Amino acid sequence: MLTLYSFFRSSASWRVRICLALKGVSYTLVPVNLRDAARDSPEYRALNPQAFVPTLVTEEGALTQSLAIIEYLESLYPEPALLPIAPIDRARVQAMAALIASDIHPLNNLRVLNYLRKSLSLDEQKITAWYQHWVNEGLQALEHMVTAYGGEYCFGRRITIADVCLVPQMYNARRFAVDLAPYPRLQAIDSRLQSLFAFTDSAPEKQIDAV
Repeated sequence: MLTLYSFFRSSASWRVRICLALKGVSYTLVPVNLRDAARDSPEYRALNPQAFVPTLVTEEGALTQSLAIIEYLESLYPEPALLPIAPIDRARVQAMAALIASDIHPLNNLRVLNYLRKSLSLDEQKITAWYQHWVNEGLQALEHMVTAYGGEYCFGRRITIADVCLVPQMYNARRFAVDLAPYPRLQAIDSRLQSLFAFTDSAPEKQIDAV
């Protein structure tokens, strides 16, 4: 049995929840409150040295970082496939996922925003401007990519890890009042994905720790 340590509003945790739902894999969910110092316990750091989420505990040990966890699950549960077979297609999908998970999300997660707020004493208006700038820069590039390679979904007509990353990022963009009008392709794909059970059932508001 797999155990997933997750925070309901964590984009990275949501990606893994979507992947598990798409593949129909059962797991036990353990909430980790990122706003609570208790997460920084020796016990949790033994599982995840960064004390972040998600952490997936398997029979072989604990795994961290959402994209690494998703690729692990892809290897164990190959259907439905979330990565194309052709090397060039696989690389393009991985580039889209990395653009979201590595370039957009880290600059806008809770610990970064708290650093801007508490350590640099920026007001909420400046923090929102920071968030919106980096989200827009990333989404502009992603819109071009899905225009070139997308179809019903981010890459062609099958759900991939790029779609798994897209929905949480679009959710966060709306939370911070990012104007999504310049990204019609991303909006259309996001809307299509949100009609699917794997995406809606794994959403933040459906989690046991949602507040």
